Amino acid sequence: MPREFSRIDRIGDQMQRELAQLIQREVKDPRLGMVTVNAVKVSRDLGYADIYVSLLTTEELTAESPEVKDSISVLNRAAGFLRGQVGRAMKLRVIPQLRFHFDALQGYSRRMDSLIREAVGDKTAVEKNDDSQNENQSDNQSNPESNP
Repeated sequence: MPREFSRIDRIGDQMQRELAQLIQREVKDPRLGMVTVNAVKVSRDLGYADIYVSLLTTEELTAESPEVKDSISVLNRAAGFLRGQVGRAMKLRVIPQLRFHFDALQGYSRRMDSLIREAVGDKTAVEKNDDSQNENQSDNQSNPESNP
């Protein structure tokens, strides 16, 4: 029997959707680039919500990059405003304190992907052999007992 989502998970998912829209439309700071809200983890007592964001850029970013530090500081300064807007949109009695963090998982996954490609090369996982497939098809057509 599948387990249903808990209330905390549903609140986190709704907060992720609301924050993504609010950051895009309402926060007008030029230091803030293209921000993606990747995940929201809400504490059990609704005291805090940790929001993991990533930035859309062409270069590889780390948590120590100046663009990341600027964007996180802008978001943490706007946390009070965003908290009020989320509270109005979601109609919760208790609205968690918002804490923004840089999500380095995308950079890590790109690095792992490049390492795997380097180790394996450009070979496909399963090699297709057209001659063996044609032989199997002609064998099945000539033998009526094997066809149901």
